[in-house]
Formats: sequence, structure tokens, C-alpha cells
Amino acid sequence: MGSLAFLENPHAVCIPYPAQGHINPMLKLAKLLHHRGFHITFVNTEYNHKRILRSRGPNSLDGLPSFQFKAIPDGLPPTSNDVTQDIPSLCESTSKTCLVPFKNLITNLNDTSSSNVPPVTCIVSDGVMSFTLEAAQELGIPEVLFWTTSACGFLAYAHYHQLIEKGLTPLKDESYLSNGYLDSVIDWIPGMKGIRLRDIPSFVRTTDPEDFMLKFVKAETERAKKASAIVLNTYDALEHEGLVSLASMLPPVYSIGPLHLLLNQVTDSDLKLIGSNLWIEESGCLEWLDSKEPNSVVYVNFGSITVMTSDQLTEFAWGLANSDQTFLWVIRPDLVAGDSAMLPPEFVSATKERGLFSSWCSQEQVLSHPSIGGFLTHSGWNSTIESICGGVPMICWPFFAEQQTNCRYCCTEWGIGMEINSDVKRGEVESLVRELMGGDKGREMKKKTRELKKMAEEAITSTGSSCMNLDDMINKVLLSPRD
Repeated sequence: MGSLAFLENPHAVCIPYPAQGHINPMLKLAKLLHHRGFHITFVNTEYNHKRILRSRGPNSLDGLPSFQFKAIPDGLPPTSNDVTQDIPSLCESTSKTCLVPFKNLITNLNDTSSSNVPPVTCIVSDGVMSFTLEAAQELGIPEVLFWTTSACGFLAYAHYHQLIEKGLTPLKDESYLSNGYLDSVIDWIPGMKGIRLRDIPSFVRTTDPEDFMLKFVKAETERAKKASAIVLNTYDALEHEGLVSLASMLPPVYSIGPLHLLLNQVTDSDLKLIGSNLWIEESGCLEWLDSKEPNSVVYVNFGSITVMTSDQLTEFAWGLANSDQTFLWVIRPDLVAGDSAMLPPEFVSATKERGLFSSWCSQEQVLSHPSIGGFLTHSGWNSTIESICGGVPMICWPFFAEQQTNCRYCCTEWGIGMEINSDVKRGEVESLVRELMGGDKGREMKKKTRELKKMAEEAITSTGSSCMNLDDMINKVLLSPRD
């Protein structure tokens, strides 16, 4: 297929990893590509396709004539539960079973007798769905891998093979989790000065030499070298050293974030109607925030995957209550492991005048609301970059994966966060929330976050690094025949 055909009618197949924190940024990138003239086929798993229809309505995935949704099976046993699937099981299943249905889907899309869409000219895949590279190779089309992590998180993952070779992981036994071993400084990763083993994405904290996630991440990052390019939802001024380090190891690496700020510049009302929430969004949060003073509300949300114990939930609750701060707390139905997330009735009664609870909300809108003064977060990358763009400092309680790395950078490198102990206690929650909302450190963090927010806004201008990187990635990679 000649380059002229690529330029005239490009068709991108976009496939996210099937979890909320991966679907959201991929959909933003897909919308940006559509705005630049691409036909889009967005591929969810059947499980998540059904969840979106339940949460957003039966016509929510009808899309547009040039923006369609398709689904493939994830290979896991069927279930009707509205919960995040087990991550290791999902990683194993997608990597082993999804290639054939994905290739069949592309064959059907390219069948001119049954399809009225242009031929597929490129693939944009989640970084941990890299089995798709085989399909791109067979078709002779470019594939971009979108790692939805921070640059620092991806850089740490990219060194898993060396951590294994040097014997730093797997751990020799369980005692290494608590004997100070995790405080060992890793001084040989370029662009990550002073990083400790405990700041490396948490899959290294295993004692099992055959641990699936350790092997999976190692394989996915090594296969990333076969992609036409890597894209990251970050911006150069925030993660320059990490991006330079990645660029020396991998195919072209493009920082094209913050994606939600780039997308906010697109005025297409039809695109705005296309959403991806797996839980029903409650709109009343924003009206409630409208009634509050500027910088007066603590926003609490532990993302779409984090699970905690009932005891941890109780400690967070009483810490918030004792801080005397107004708060908005998003509590997913599946937030507590093996149980429903039930708050102590006494806590609900004690905070009814200054607390609002929601099962899900539009986080970007919440974090950009003037009444939000601080964010108690799990340090997922979407949450972190949205908080930066809202100018909102953070209290970080990382749960797993590269959240530990993001937490380290927020608290140590960027000075916009404070870490809370994994063994959460109400006294620490109370004191950190008070500091966040009214202390000297809180004010300093707020100032630094606003500085990073300004840099993010500069990155998405027409001459900014992210906007120019997105244009380069489209013109030099997606609109070119595969090398």
C-alpha cells in the first residue's frame, strides 16, 4: 500500500488494556487522532463493552460514522459483575488468547465486501497489549505502543531484566520486605538518581522466581523495542531526564501529554458525547463543589483498581473526620477486598455536614474545580497528571505497580506530594490532611504544583513540546508505511 493511500484515508485501530485507567487515556488519544482525520476503530473486551453499555446507556457505543467500537473476548470465564478483573489473570489471558480474535477483527475490517470502512493503516495499542505487534507485522503497517504509565514508571519497568540479572529480584524470602532491603539505592539506572528498590514498580516484591507479573512486564518492555514508536501521556518539562534515558533505549519515544488538556482544545461536540466509564458517573459532585469556598475541599479517590481492607477504610475515614476538613470521597462498590465498602455509621453521622460520598465522578472536572485544595490519591498516573493540571497537591498512598514510582517522584523530585504509610493510621491521615490544606508544607506544595501546571499548559500550545510531538508521531509514524 503506497503512502498516498495512508495520507488520504488513514484508519487507526486503537486497543487499550481492559482496565479503566488504560481505557480512558487511549480514548483521548483516539479522539485526537479522529480530530486529525483518522477513521477510528476502538476495541474493548466484550466484558468491558457490556459494562460501558450498562453504565452509559444502550446507545453509548454507537459512535460516529468514522469512530466505531468493536469488541473481542478477553479469554477469561464470563461474569456479570461490575468489578475490575484480577490483573495478573487478565494479563495472562490477553497475552495468550487475544491475538487470534484481534487478527480476525482486522481481517473483517479490511474485507471490502462486508465492511464500508477504509482499510486499516496503523495500530495504536496499549503497551501491555503488545501481542498486537504480530498483527501489524503481518499487515506491514506501523504500530505505536501507548504506555499509559509515567515516563519514570516505564523507565523502571524497562530495567526489570537487569534487576533480575543482578539478583535484586525475586527476593530471597519474606523477611526482605521488612528488613530494610527495599531501601537499597539503585544507582545505575540513567535518569533515576537516588531511586530505591521500594520505589521500583511493586512487582519486584516477590519471592517467587516464576512470578507471572515479573516475567510479563519484562517481556512486554523488551518487545516494546519492536514498535514503530512509543507514546507517553506526559510532557518534557516534567520528566525530561526519564524521557532522554528512554530515548536512548527504544524506538522513537514521544511525550504527548497531558492528553486531556490537548483534547480540551477540540470543540467537536459529537466527540465529547463518546465516553468510557465502567461505573455510572454521579454529576451531583460538581454542583456540591460549586457551593464550597476555593481551596477548601479534600478530594479522596483511590482509582479503579486499588482494594483495601475494612480496617484501612475505617482508618482513612476517622482520619478525615478528625482533620475537620470538608471532603469529597469517591468510594467504588468494590473498593474493599472481598466485601462491600461500608463506612462506620458514626463516621457518616459525624461528617454529614462537610462530607459528600460518590461511587464515581468526572475526576478531570473535579480536580480542575476551584474548591478542591488537595487530593488523597493512590498515585496512579492518570490521577497524578490530572492533579498537576488542576494545580492540586497530593497525599500519596500507592497501592501497586508503578504507583510507588509516581509517589516517589511526587514527594521527592517534584515536591508536590506527601507519602502516607502503607499501614495507614488515622492519626497520620489527620495530620497530613491538616498540613495539606493549611500548613506551610501544603502551601509550598501548592505553589510547586501550580508551576508544573503552567508548564503543562505551555506544552500543549501549538508550538509546545507535546503538541509538536503528537504532530511528528502522526506524520512520521502513523501516516508512513512501516519501515
